[in-house]
Amino acid sequence: MNFDFSDDQKMLKEQVKRFLEDKSSLDKVRKVLESDADYDEALWKGLCELGVAGAAIPEEYGGLGLGALELCVVAEELGRAVAPVPFSSSIYLAAEAIRLFGNEDQKSKWLPKLASGELIGTLAAAEGVQAPSPKNLKVTFKNGKLSGEKLPVADGNIAGVAVVLCHADGHAALALVDLSAAEVERAPVTTIDPTRGHARIDFKDAPAELLGDPAEGWANYRRVEAGAAVLFAFEQVGGAEASMNMAKNYALDRYAFGRQIGSYQAIKHKIADMYVKLELARSNCYYGAMVLSDEAHDLELAAATARVAATEAYRFASQENIQVHGGIGFTWEANPQFHYRRSKLLALVLGSAARWKERLVAELERINAA
Repeated sequence: MNFDFSDDQKMLKEQVKRFLEDKSSLDKVRKVLESDADYDEALWKGLCELGVAGAAIPEEYGGLGLGALELCVVAEELGRAVAPVPFSSSIYLAAEAIRLFGNEDQKSKWLPKLASGELIGTLAAAEGVQAPSPKNLKVTFKNGKLSGEKLPVADGNIAGVAVVLCHADGHAALALVDLSAAEVERAPVTTIDPTRGHARIDFKDAPAELLGDPAEGWANYRRVEAGAAVLFAFEQVGGAEASMNMAKNYALDRYAFGRQIGSYQAIKHKIADMYVKLELARSNCYYGAMVLSDEAHDLELAAATARVAATEAYRFASQENIQVHGGIGFTWEANPQFHYRRSKLLALVLGSAARWKERLVAELERINAA
């Protein structure tokens, strides 16, 4: 594979990185964690003013008209900063679903608001611990009304519009719902990472409209899910690298028995193992980015590969970062918790690591049988 980001994309990455270093330090993330805030509103506003929310949204709908690769570099920096904003729900999922499968009226109504950050979006697929499938969906769409419960919904407590995976006319379909409707009830759900809110959403004959052809709804959902999986993997790579660097810097600064703890072989090996897993994940993410930008047929394979590798890299790095810090690493006052919390949360977004491993194996078997 011969792939790299362009100079312009790398420049965007550096610009977003500098912005987040200034506006979203770990001290500011801690303030969100220790408060009742659902997200960092000032940070979200600043990112939207920077234009990154509309990076992949066409210009005619208020975006910058760039593409998937620009979202990849933004995602990596958001993961590095553990940014407490609803970017992934609103942009990777809701905006992308509407961009790909919405009609002209739906695009004109919703995409400009999502691009500007005026409105936050989300995708509601899960109905509990079981992975959604065309056979087990209980939320139904009938006669322009949506009924049933979705749980958990990322950023469902603050979103204004949702793309909902539902059962319609014998198919697994996608529907668009205005969450401000009186027929929608929401309740917050506690998770391991309070800087990314989740909710239970109950639709009680809520007004809704189909997004795309219901006969193609499941395929459309899988396309959005696979694209988002690549972007979430980039977030995980950013977080894994930040965890590794946090551990490395602490190992260089901390002295024990008159020596830097980083001089001890056991600590060196921990950080080296972090690096190996990180670079494996990064290479798989680059493959996913290439496939996503080219709309290639093997997106499912690339997404599963990136997701599995990145989930493992972030899990390992965030966990070993705590170990390198020693006893203080487990305390509320220490910073390793931020990446540990986020790694646990992201590991379950769009399904567990076990589910993505199963999808990877199934895709490899399909290719080998072809």
